[in-house]
Amino acid sequence: MTTTSSRVSHASIAELTEIRVREPRRITDGWAARRRRELVGEDGRLLIVAADHPARGALGVRDDSHAMASRSNLLERLATALSRPGVDGVLGTPDVLDDLLLMGALEGKVAIGSMNRGGLQGSAFEFDDRFTAYTAKEIAASGIDGGKMLTRICYGDPGTVATLEASARAVTDLAERGLMAMVEPFLSVRQDGRVRNLLDPDSTIRSIHIAAGLGATSRHTWLKLPVVDELERVMDATTLPALLLGGDPGGHPDETYAAWGRALDLPAVRGLVVGRALLFPPDGDVAAAVDIAAGLVHGRRP
Repeated sequence: MTTTSSRVSHASIAELTEIRVREPRRITDGWAARRRRELVGEDGRLLIVAADHPARGALGVRDDSHAMASRSNLLERLATALSRPGVDGVLGTPDVLDDLLLMGALEGKVAIGSMNRGGLQGSAFEFDDRFTAYTAKEIAASGIDGGKMLTRICYGDPGTVATLEASARAVTDLAERGLMAMVEPFLSVRQDGRVRNLLDPDSTIRSIHIAAGLGATSRHTWLKLPVVDELERVMDATTLPALLLGGDPGGHPDETYAAWGRALDLPAVRGLVVGRALLFPPDGDVAAAVDIAAGLVHGRRP
């Protein structure tokens, strides 16, 4: 393992632990040396691969509850996705982004830091979604392009207000540094001990209005929204740019791609943030799934 004064060398997955033990400074140097790009290109659209689920204890994909348990496997899938043309960047927690940085997978890519992962899946405190990962200060210091916050709103859970307050503070702090604040809102309920997001149009519209008003300014706020029915009416709820989330893939991939394609025709929809549907497609072909999504987002429709 060698380094140069101008550019940090790229590591293999097998080398990552040794680097963390003996040369942790390479992470700092890597962020400083990383080749960056504009947030959006000429078409004003983004395809972002999401990889922040594990930090909330959410490891499952379809019927495999431990699909994302192997970090080496996840990194291999992420590296494949990020190598494909039309993939603009990745959303992740510090552990994942630092690994990808050392591997050289973030060169010329958009990097979005996931900020609040404290609402662990299935926990009694799931709605009290504390900010336990990136801060706006660290995002700016590392040259990361923005921060994302999950903002679930449960009228029956007092933990919601702490999440709202923290999300508003993060929006303000990111905007002060000229960085994207990606807010992912849901109206949610707890039923039979489990949290369920309400994905009907009216609930989504209400969540959009609440999220859009967070923070001292909206000049750098983007929304991350689910694909729901009556999406044209739903998107009329805001002038903020929106990226649509892929969600946990349950149906046939062709149906998912068709729904994405219809949604991307709406002017306020500026791309996709997709994790499991692209990283763990039913046929296992990550590159093919990513290429279809890239074509949908950037206009090269199949």
